[in-house]
Amino acid sequence: MRVLITGATGFIGRFLTQLCLKNGCSVLGIDRRGLEEALPGATLEGCDIRNAERLSELLRTFHPDRIFHLAAQSYPTVSMLQPLETLDINIGGTVNLFESLRAEGMSPVVVVACSSGEYGPVEAKDLPVREDHGLHPLHPYGVSKVGQDLLAAQYFLNYAIPAVRIRIFNTTGPGKLGDVCSDLAKRAIEIERGLRSPSLHVGNLDTRRAIVDVRDLVRGLWLASERCEPGEVYNVGASQHYSVREIIDAISARVKVPFQIDQDPELMRKCDEPVILGDISKFKHCTGWTTEVEIAKTLDDMLEWWRNRLASASSSRATA
Repeated sequence: MRVLITGATGFIGRFLTQLCLKNGCSVLGIDRRGLEEALPGATLEGCDIRNAERLSELLRTFHPDRIFHLAAQSYPTVSMLQPLETLDINIGGTVNLFESLRAEGMSPVVVVACSSGEYGPVEAKDLPVREDHGLHPLHPYGVSKVGQDLLAAQYFLNYAIPAVRIRIFNTTGPGKLGDVCSDLAKRAIEIERGLRSPSLHVGNLDTRRAIVDVRDLVRGLWLASERCEPGEVYNVGASQHYSVREIIDAISARVKVPFQIDQDPELMRKCDEPVILGDISKFKHCTGWTTEVEIAKTLDDMLEWWRNRLASASSSRATA
């Protein structure tokens, strides 16, 4: 089976590439940074998703059976500073993908990585949020994901391209950069190594997130390509949710140096959903998927990843 992954060198893309290779697939990964990185066992091509001509060329040559569309500007905070670029990459890139498929007369299964950020704030009475809930995103990133979501539905309805929309909830794991768990783990290990003072500056401690391990998520994406109904939308995430304070307490119990917590008003996000928790019953019923990696395992692996990364950086500086 031939599998194409856009955004293949990103966090989720790397784990998904490994899973597809393990499943015996021939994998073509594309990424605008593609020629600078390696994905052992896969073919990697440089391609900005906004370059329709290059994208069509790769599709024509490779002729994929399945596509996992992960390429995106994926940070809500960045989208507040760069709204036009976020929309261009996420919406414009998605149009390019589907238009290229249409022009080439191809109809592979396309799994589109949508986002829980599409929902925006959800009242407690509506949690866990279902797929039929209204979409009220708080930032340009969320708006761009609504666009991707509805475009995928439109190309199925109008052109019968079998697109499956997966609204991904908070996902983390070893190698993740730029989310709460990763930032907290990194700073805790910096404290452990004596690289910063034993004080953890944080924002809102009470926001709650259902956090799924990336290794569980990519299994879900694979099952989505096999078992989900084209044109449908599914929430995928964890059932258990945790506050930032609970995550910090769990990290604190796993590092060798104690630290204090200092709440910093400057780190409070103006646009931040109090609770992010999805109803995943539709996806579980369709695929039989369930999470297997406990949060304790996720945090252990993330902390060890940061230990190794910071040790390696320190060693490189010492020998420079």
